[in-house]
Amino acid sequence: MSSLETLTPTAGNQRIDSLDIMRGISLCGILLMNIVGFGLYKAYMDPTNSGGATGWNLNVWWINSMFFEGTMRGMFSMLFGAGILLFTNRSSESNQGISVTDLFFRRLLWLLLFGVIHCYLLLWEGEILYTYAIVGMFAFSFRHLQPKALIIGVTSFLLFTSAMSVKDYYDTKQKSEAASIANMKKSQGESLTEEETAAISMWEEKVKGEKATSDQLTEEMEARGKGYFSIVMHKAPENEYMQTVFLYRVNFFDVLAMMLFGMAFLKNGILKAERSNRFYFIMAFIGYGTGVTINYFEARHIMVNNFEIQAFYGTYMTYHLGRIATTLGHIALIMLFIKSSWFALLKKSLAAVGQMAFTNYVMHSVICNIIFLGYGFSMYGKLQRYELYYIVGSIWVFQLILSPIWLHFFRFGPLEWVWRSLTYWKKQPFIKTV
Repeated sequence: MSSLETLTPTAGNQRIDSLDIMRGISLCGILLMNIVGFGLYKAYMDPTNSGGATGWNLNVWWINSMFFEGTMRGMFSMLFGAGILLFTNRSSESNQGISVTDLFFRRLLWLLLFGVIHCYLLLWEGEILYTYAIVGMFAFSFRHLQPKALIIGVTSFLLFTSAMSVKDYYDTKQKSEAASIANMKKSQGESLTEEETAAISMWEEKVKGEKATSDQLTEEMEARGKGYFSIVMHKAPENEYMQTVFLYRVNFFDVLAMMLFGMAFLKNGILKAERSNRFYFIMAFIGYGTGVTINYFEARHIMVNNFEIQAFYGTYMTYHLGRIATTLGHIALIMLFIKSSWFALLKKSLAAVGQMAFTNYVMHSVICNIIFLGYGFSMYGKLQRYELYYIVGSIWVFQLILSPIWLHFFRFGPLEWVWRSLTYWKKQPFIKTV
């Protein structure tokens, strides 16, 4: 028997319930933000682009900005980092470490392929599987560090991304001011230099990319309202951008930092609900006290400045500070929930959703694209922002009911089973036997 055959997927009785419940909650929370990308044009951060920015539409934007933007994705990334430790630190690693390493990288290479399919063929440009596969290969090298060293790494990577945000803010400010001065000269009938003409063009291109016009919205609705293959071709350039430029310019260090954070929190027992209630209460108080306060002032700054482009870029400079602190508050609250005796049935359902996270995550894309794209009900751009959350609630209920029923009969979710079978290069048992 080869060494690979002695290694098998984690059995149900070996799973850590706190991680599954947290994964289930974060997966549900991710849909709160992703639904905007599925259903509205350029409205993920800016509600004035489509979907409405008054009344309940504005309230929903406020709630997401205060509590959910970046936090659910952050927890999901932390759990992936924790998963790296759980996969590579099994008892067989001491005498078969090479086998575990081979399996790990095979696992990530298959995930990378799933990410490409999810993005280009299942048509979700905001998908995270490809990013996790790429970043996970780098995070692997940090797995033996102690929690303190991991936190130093987290801080360093987030400081780097924050520094890039500062640079982006001042670049945007400079472009805006240069274009404003040039436009003022133009309005007064003065001749413009080549640099001033270029400044106007550059700013107009920036505005075109950030702010949606009614014509752009109409064109996008028409493009996404066509047949499947037409939409595949229409979205291909954006998908390519998301899995190349956006990945390395924005996502890479963000996700790497959160994976290391997850490793640190698993090693010190925080993600296993092993700390005292007092510890988690203090963690929640400090996390929410810091994070929600920062998020509030960021959202208020954007509103006071009428959702101008520069206002958004100004808040990106403190983005990580606010969202990381809020994420810590969420984790503490979730651990208190797990340690309590409340809502046992809900915990079981959330754990099942988390255990089937791969399947449920891709299911979000399948369901939402059927609702919003032309090969389905073609509802893209037709709902207000707050109306999107009727769909979110329905998907939550569906998955909370379906996941535990599925796992009653099957060992894994369908995509989890395929992934494991490909990783171990051997068909895994699927149906539970009595």
